[in-house]
Amino acid sequence: MKTLEQVADLDLIRSFQAGDTEAFDVLVTRYKDRIYSSILFFVKDTYLAEDLFQDVFIKIIDTLKNKRYTEEGKFLPWALRIAHNLCVDYFRKVKRTPAIKTSDDQDIFEVINVSQEAPDQKLMRGESHEKVRRMLDLLPEEQREIIVLRHYANLSFKEIAEITNCSINTALGRMRYGLINLRKMMAENQMTL
Repeated sequence: MKTLEQVADLDLIRSFQAGDTEAFDVLVTRYKDRIYSSILFFVKDTYLAEDLFQDVFIKIIDTLKNKRYTEEGKFLPWALRIAHNLCVDYFRKVKRTPAIKTSDDQDIFEVINVSQEAPDQKLMRGESHEKVRRMLDLLPEEQREIIVLRHYANLSFKEIAEITNCSINTALGRMRYGLINLRKMMAENQMTL
């Protein structure tokens, strides 16, 4: 017998629609880190990211409860598309570009703690990640978006193409040029990772 954590997304959605709130909790637990990380990389503000993250799940709950979900078996790309659209809508509404985050804020690299490190290693890693984040901020938005969705949300290029409303070849091209630009910036700053 499968536990809820082993159940497929679509089955969890159906269970939730039938009244099982625990099934939705499993979906949230399964994908919250990737969804939040992608929002944070777009908006670069932890408080705003938390607000948008809640809005994403309110929209998801509303769509699922009203049985309007039609993305058979593609929950994560669908949820990330909602997150992306809410971020875009937010910036359209306030008519400004994302602010560059200060080093005092909590960031994705603190959320994704891979192992216990010595303090000097943690400091060096944090400095390297901050440099990469600053370089990512300098990329054109389309390139930054593809890199974030690929490396931090761990999506396939097909899923990225669907979320960003472009072809797979366009997504691949943006990724390629984004990485080329990052490498140039790293070379100019004599930086290695």
